[in-house]
Amino acid sequence: MKKRSITVRGTEVTVISRPGQDYISLTDMVKGFEGGGALIENWLRAKDSILFLGAWELVNNPAFKPLEFEGIRNEAGRNSFYLSTKRWIETTGAIGMEARAGRYGGTYAHKDIAFEFGSWLSPEFKLYLITEFQRLKEAEAGSASLEWNVQRTLAKVNYRIHTNAIKAHLVPPALTRQRTSAVYASEADLLNVALFGVTAAEWRSANPGKEGNVRDHATLEQLVVLSNLESINAVLIHQGQRQPERLMQLNTIAITQMRSLLGNPGLKRLAGGK
Repeated sequence: MKKRSITVRGTEVTVISRPGQDYISLTDMVKGFEGGGALIENWLRAKDSILFLGAWELVNNPAFKPLEFEGIRNEAGRNSFYLSTKRWIETTGAIGMEARAGRYGGTYAHKDIAFEFGSWLSPEFKLYLITEFQRLKEAEAGSASLEWNVQRTLAKVNYRIHTNAIKAHLVPPALTRQRTSAVYASEADLLNVALFGVTAAEWRSANPGKEGNVRDHATLEQLVVLSNLESINAVLIHQGQRQPERLMQLNTIAITQMRSLLGNPGLKRLAGGK
C-alpha cells in the first residue's frame, strides 16, 4: 500500500493505492465544506447515491450481495433512513468504500466513487480533484518510466561486468601448443589443465594459504564439466589418442560447456540460487 496526498483548492487530500486500485479520502475532501463529516452521511442517505454505489459494486465486485442491496435501496428516501459507511460495507460486502481506523483513518472510496461524491459536493471541486489526481498519476508514471530506464541501463552494465568476469576467471583459457605438448604425471592433471588451466602442483604453489586442492574450490559448473570430461577422456583413451591430442580436445570441450552452463538459470536454481 502506498500513501500520497494531493492538494485540491487548498485542502490536502490523502490517496491510498494498492496494485491497480486508488482510494481517496472522503473525510479529507469535506474539510473545506461547512458540515464536515456529516456531509458523507448525508450523501449516503440520498437514493441516487445508493443507486450509484450499487451499480459500481455490481460491475466491480463479484462478492457483492444484491439481495441485501435491494433491502437498502427500498429503504432509501424515507425520512428515517440512515446509512453509515460501516453498515453499507457489512451488509452488502461492498469493496468500493472503506472505513479506516488509525493514523490514516476516515472514510475512503474508490476513485470512481470519490469523483461522484466530489460532484455532489461541488462540480467545481470535482474538476479540481480530477485534475490533481491525474497530475499525481502522470508524475508517478514518469517516475516509474525513469526508474525502469535506469534499471535497464544498470542491468546492461552489470551484464557486461558479469560476462567480463566470467571470461577472465571461469571459462578455461585456450591452451598453447607448448602447453599441450607437455607430459603430465597423471590423467587427473590432464583434466585439471584442460578445465582449470593448471596442474594440482601449480595450483598449490599459487594458493599456499588454501586447504585442499583445485577441485575442492571448483564451482558447481566446473564440477559438472569435470564429470563430463572424465567420461569423454575415457572414450578418447579407448580410441588410442595420444595425451596432447586429448588435452586439446578436452580443453575445447571445457570452454564450450562452461560458457553454456554459466548462462543456464536452471543450474543456478539447482545450486540454491547462488
